[in-house]
Amino acid sequence: MEIIKPDRQDEKQRIEAAGGSVTNRNGWRVQGVLATSRSLGDHYLKPYVTPVPEVTVVKHSDSDEFLIIATDGLFNVVCNEVACELVKQCLTSGHNSRQAGASVAATLLAELAIANGSKDNISVIIVQLN
Repeated sequence: MEIIKPDRQDEKQRIEAAGGSVTNRNGWRVQGVLATSRSLGDHYLKPYVTPVPEVTVVKHSDSDEFLIIATDGLFNVVCNEVACELVKQCLTSGHNSRQAGASVAATLLAELAIANGSKDNISVIIVQLN
């Protein structure tokens, strides 16, 4: 999993080719403002910031339990390992259902991001695979 950041070489080249700039102001930012180079919304930064996602197809195995789909508001302040461990605990901790465990996990991840100092918007979805 990789958050698409404006300092990634291919993203920086795409932004600059569109006439934009990538500067380091408390982190790399498009036009000195936005810390991500792909976004839904942020229309004022079009054409530098695109809503077109980067898509990767990955074959999952039977041992894969879940996906965490979340914004950079979570992953900028919570590492992958901590997020995965929290979700595993919620899914196996005896909630009324695995669905309830996934809902609790999403809520706890958002709360953890806030506790860790995230000032960004935070959206979290847990997708159970088995």
